[in-house]
Amino acid sequence: MPDGDTAPDRIEQAVRAVLGTLSGDLTVTETALLAELEGLGREVARAKSEIAALRVDDINHSHIPTATDELDAVVEHTAAATNEILDSCEKLEALQPSLSGEAAEVVGAAVTRIYEACSFQDITGQRIGKVVSALKAIEKRVAAVTQAFGRSGEGAAPAAEQAESAGLTEGQKLANGPQLPGGGTSQEEIDRLLASFD
Repeated sequence: MPDGDTAPDRIEQAVRAVLGTLSGDLTVTETALLAELEGLGREVARAKSEIAALRVDDINHSHIPTATDELDAVVEHTAAATNEILDSCEKLEALQPSLSGEAAEVVGAAVTRIYEACSFQDITGQRIGKVVSALKAIEKRVAAVTQAFGRSGEGAAPAAEQAESAGLTEGQKLANGPQLPGGGTSQEEIDRLLASFD
């Protein structure tokens, strides 16, 4: 078998080989086998065309890396916000001795509750880490399936993606939420745009 054969090609060759051995009158079992093999051939062809239409290169080279970058940014910004909160708590703790009575107790209890609540950052980081690992595992599997089924149909623009963006206003297309560092529009560009309206 040539090295260039893919899994669907090998299945198709096997189906053709079995069909080639069937000649003359077919028994009920052979007819059922033939129907199953024909159905299998149709399923393989359908799966191959669906995989080709997925534009897996977009999944592996754009969508998954973008998602993991966004999740990494969430972890980074959550850690930065938590550090700010903890710094503020330390300042409140430093003020506590200068307070008296109930005010000192209220501040002390509030600071303790804030410290306890900040444990969310560690848990969030761990959960996001699990999601990133899952995305990377999906990326590897998609690459393996793509390699097994070949890359026919590559480069075709996905109709769903075009239809999705066609109905959006310019403002909706631009409203993508917070940008990754270096990925958004700079303040200078925004100022330049606003100045052009004058």
